[in-house]
Amino acid sequence: MATQTQDRSAFLTDVQTLRERARKSLGDGAVMPSYQGDVDKTIELLQTVVATEIVCTLRYQMHAIAADGITSKSVAAEFEEHAKSEHGHALMAANRIDQLGGVPDFDPKDLATRSATEYGEPGNLIEMIKQDLIAERLVIEHYQELIRYFGDNDPTTRIMLEHILADEEEHASDMHDLLVAHEGRPFLKA
Repeated sequence: MATQTQDRSAFLTDVQTLRERARKSLGDGAVMPSYQGDVDKTIELLQTVVATEIVCTLRYQMHAIAADGITSKSVAAEFEEHAKSEHGHALMAANRIDQLGGVPDFDPKDLATRSATEYGEPGNLIEMIKQDLIAERLVIEHYQELIRYFGDNDPTTRIMLEHILADEEEHASDMHDLLVAHEGRPFLKA
């Protein structure tokens, strides 16, 4: 039994060493010497997340305003709800950039070039739902790649992205449900 306890604690750094490390490099804030990621690369990747989420916020907001038709109120409400969620995602990524010692880039002239998604266009409800579903499917794949990239090297960023990914998958499901409600179920290919 004592051997098993020693084996489990063998990988732990002693408290005195942790205290010494915590006192060093106070200017690094939350970035500890034990951080295994590339801080600059992480910040660069998170800048794309911020841009993507802001563009998604703006697209959903524009779609909420442009929605018209017999079922437009309920669809506009869904667009509005998603806009708020995307805005929250942008702030999460921006706060993570700040924790890593970077400055989030909200400059409007850079957003479209850094975003993984497109802004889209107003149109009929079906076109707007399809634009949003495409965007959600794109970010799902993009965030899955980022999650694999961060892995265990940056668990905080990975966990944040996993949370955002779960929301994006829900958004895609919502957009798919709206599309089916307005167009019907597509026939399955045999």
